[in-house]
Amino acid sequence: MKNDTNSDSSKPKKRRRDEEIEAESSSSDQENLTFSDTLVALRIMRAQFPHIDKVSIRPFILQSQLYSSVNDRTQVDRELESLRRERVLRVFKLNTGQDDHAIMFLDDYLNQIECVVKRMEEKKQVNLEVFEWFQTHVLDSKLEPSVGHEELCSLLSIVGKVKDEHISLLINAGILTRQLIDPDMYWFAIPNIGSVLKGLSQGRKEIISFLNRRKYKEMMLALLEKKHLRFSPLDMRFHLRDLIGSGHLKTIHTPTGLVVQISKD
Repeated sequence: MKNDTNSDSSKPKKRRRDEEIEAESSSSDQENLTFSDTLVALRIMRAQFPHIDKVSIRPFILQSQLYSSVNDRTQVDRELESLRRERVLRVFKLNTGQDDHAIMFLDDYLNQIECVVKRMEEKKQVNLEVFEWFQTHVLDSKLEPSVGHEELCSLLSIVGKVKDEHISLLINAGILTRQLIDPDMYWFAIPNIGSVLKGLSQGRKEIISFLNRRKYKEMMLALLEKKHLRFSPLDMRFHLRDLIGSGHLKTIHTPTGLVVQISKD
């Protein structure tokens, strides 16, 4: 009869990691907010991403959420950079705050683009070949959050003649947004994220306002997580991880459990 320990250790590393993630993400422990490494945290938060009605969006994670979920910020930055270079994920600059960045697994991002292209095909739009050029030549070689107009056209023109209509199509699809400071620069963007970002900003204000009205500007985490937000399609856990990681809120260990408190300036 085989020894159980040997049998377990012979499992492929990836399968063991997947089982750990599944066990941790399905854990009912309300206070399990921290994880061992960045990839584990990302995959668990991806699995816990709230379902949003009427918006077709793949799961994304905020960089601030990683900072609240992995204790070492330097480790987060280092591992994020490594995962970005390995083309496991992409990092996007958001317009909701100066330091706001979203992280999306590359497979999810490509799936998101595919959904947009399908809708455009249904509307019989032309010049759709640019999306294939974009995926093959721009996304694969340009790993940073932004790209210049000249470099973008140069990368796209590897396979075809680039027209203004091609660039307009990428902007209209929500895949690129022009930078306000420099119109010759574009941010890479996540299609269909607009209404979710509006909810993100409103949810942040709602939680801060709610806690500010309480006598000691604090509440037990377990109770706070059960509250329903009126102005955001994202759930309370999503917002709390963001606000703790960005330093707007802090957690305090007490004998009765974790307390969430407004951070004093």
